[in-house]
Amino acid sequence: MKRFLFALVVFAVALLILLISIFDSSAITYSLSQVPPQPFEGSKESEVDYIFPYAGNVLPDSPLWGLKALRDKIWFGMTTSPLRRAQLALLFADKRIVMAENLFRKGEHDIAMSTFLKGERYLPIAVAEEKLARDRGINTDAFLEKLATSALKHKEVAENLIQLAPDNVGPLIISTEVYADNTYEAARNALNSRGLPVPKNPFDGD
Repeated sequence: MKRFLFALVVFAVALLILLISIFDSSAITYSLSQVPPQPFEGSKESEVDYIFPYAGNVLPDSPLWGLKALRDKIWFGMTTSPLRRAQLALLFADKRIVMAENLFRKGEHDIAMSTFLKGERYLPIAVAEEKLARDRGINTDAFLEKLATSALKHKEVAENLIQLAPDNVGPLIISTEVYADNTYEAARNALNSRGLPVPKNPFDGD
């Protein structure tokens, strides 16, 4: 009976992941062939060359969002490689900032801000998992460069979000930029320690 129940739980989880994957057309990689035009192009000329992944059709205002969020937690929890966990954390952060922008444009400010905050909190997780991978001797050079560039893009987008958000939300968005700032600093220091080039920070001197 115990084996049967365990098998049933595993089957249910697998079915759940499959269903959410069907509902969510987002790619699990950064394949440029599946990335739509960037939604932030109209705000101002971009200074950071980084393409966000497609966020999918299921956003936090959808009744299916709870299942999608559960899928992400299961996906992350079942991943054992620290480098892959770092990559997933960055993927989740990148997708959620795109979702937040979409929600701000739709006028759903409360859920947009919540999505933005939760997404940015994935950045320090990516930093911690990358360091764990590096300490284990795993080559994270390429990921560090992506992480640093993504952090700069997050900061750039956050400043664009201020223009879409109500006036009283702007200070909270600004205070949340500390996640992107700290992530860039951690990635920059790691790259410097390995003698690798660091993505230029266009916000130096702000």
